[in-house]
Amino acid sequence: MTDRRGVVAKRAESLMPGVPYVRGWAQARRGADELAAQLTALGLESDFPGLTADVNVSGDGLVRLGTIRPEAAMMLAELIVSGLAAEMPTHAETSMHEAGGARRTSTAA
Repeated sequence: MTDRRGVVAKRAESLMPGVPYVRGWAQARRGADELAAQLTALGLESDFPGLTADVNVSGDGLVRLGTIRPEAAMMLAELIVSGLAAEMPTHAETSMHEAGGARRTSTAA
């Protein structure tokens, strides 16, 4: 069973010709490295000891968090929500600025 993007497809244990496994794994490795760097900066690397890059049978890169404690999952969810909340005012300001520019342009015409 897979989701619409095939992300939860089985792991690539038996490789098939013509599937770009290395490209998918390399992309997953970059994502896992970036996440590991951010978790380390926050002092949370020990909460995600199973963080690894992987690839599925379709060649899609996967970042596996591994088995984590419920507290670590809640902490990660809180960090995501905090990041989104911090981005929202910036996004709203950008949208308002763009709308103001469009209004001035249409008034000048």
